[in-house]
Amino acid sequence: MKIVIIGAGPGGYETAVLAAKRGADVTLVESGTVGGTCLNEGCIPTKAFCRSAAILEELRSASALEITDLAYGFDFNAASARKDAIVAQLRDGVMALLSHPRIRLVHGKASFADSTTVRVCRDSGSSSGNGEELISADCIIIATGSRPVFPDIPGKDLPGVVTSRELLGAESVPRRLCIIGAGVIGLEFASIFRSFGSEVTVLEYCREVLPRFDADIAKRLRQTLSKRGIDFMTGTQVTEIVPASVSGQTSGDYDEAGLSVRFEKKGVGGILGADKVLMAVGRRPALDTLNLDDVGIEYTPRGIIVDAFMQTNVPGIYAVGDITGGVMLAHAASMQGVRALDHAMGIDDNVNLSVIPAAVFTMPEVASVGKTEEECRDSGIEYICRKSFFRANGKALCIGETEGLCKLIADRDGKLLGCHICGPHASDLIHEAAALVESGAGLDDLRSLVHVHPSLSEVLRAAASD
Repeated sequence: MKIVIIGAGPGGYETAVLAAKRGADVTLVESGTVGGTCLNEGCIPTKAFCRSAAILEELRSASALEITDLAYGFDFNAASARKDAIVAQLRDGVMALLSHPRIRLVHGKASFADSTTVRVCRDSGSSSGNGEELISADCIIIATGSRPVFPDIPGKDLPGVVTSRELLGAESVPRRLCIIGAGVIGLEFASIFRSFGSEVTVLEYCREVLPRFDADIAKRLRQTLSKRGIDFMTGTQVTEIVPASVSGQTSGDYDEAGLSVRFEKKGVGGILGADKVLMAVGRRPALDTLNLDDVGIEYTPRGIIVDAFMQTNVPGIYAVGDITGGVMLAHAASMQGVRALDHAMGIDDNVNLSVIPAAVFTMPEVASVGKTEEECRDSGIEYICRKSFFRANGKALCIGETEGLCKLIADRDGKLLGCHICGPHASDLIHEAAALVESGAGLDDLRSLVHVHPSLSEVLRAAASD
């Protein structure tokens, strides 16, 4: 079987490796760097910074220091070098996986020539040299990911207005960081750079941060981050970004080389000074270079339309990951790749793509799986809500991280529908709940599980026993 995969992010390269192990001949086309956004400018470098920030917070707690005192002497260049080394190590690991004899990696931009053929404009990084190449296959999988959204705000192209990619590559810590957007990306960078010493202000159009998460959890996280000195302005619309010299904010606390962000909140205008402005309002599928219309692949501005097997309306062509506009998470893309490959090879599987955990790597972390309380209410589902708090957990007290709660959602018969956690190591704790939700277990099953004491996982059992 011949397979072409467009995009070497997690949804692409992991599917390529699995297909090769199953005996398929795979051509993997990538226009950028293998590993995609997640490895190179998303999940991995951000989490490397998260670890450096967490250590700084532990030192602050142990020494009773203010953040400004803590940041003094912090070697941002060393933290950046560590981040880059981790990314390079993992990228080398991906390249080693792709050295499989049945995988051919082609560097270039891909588009559809017809429903079974991909046209690749090779670049100088390709082992096949420059030029154009037509590659035919029995199955084509699109995994081209997404790009940051830049809202149509006057001044968005000014120097100093950056995406997460540029901020990850910054040479120094901005003294004043304004973040537009309080979703996952915005909050993670707010948490990190506050620990690094920045004065951070987050502007969000919606009434609450993390609009897609459980409202209780989002509120708790905002309150906790506020205690760390991060300023939040929700229900706020940014109207313009101008150089500080234009706004007249060139004295006192304002740097002439900086920026001014103009906004409206409840009909009242305001202005905020910043050295860097991070655009973190979301991402959109990278659809524009694939020539989808000529092949007849159905899509909307939100992404390529696929069925339960990740197949498009054109037989033999699949799409996985961010390009479908669904759950924009690396682990979702990986499992969608498994589903697509299984279907293409005629293999039955039990992959449940309706149960996908998500996490926000702030301090404290947030993690979620399944239905929220709001979703149950809006759908008319009768539900039970159970909670427990980290302040009553022995391990949380021992490690000095007592902020947060665990919230379980079950139907009237006790069957688990969702779990939402704000607290230490939430990204690890959520998988026990995910397994229980996926298996159709209930509160009684969770209460019956023996948990290590003392452990953070006891918050799950405590919530079930509420």
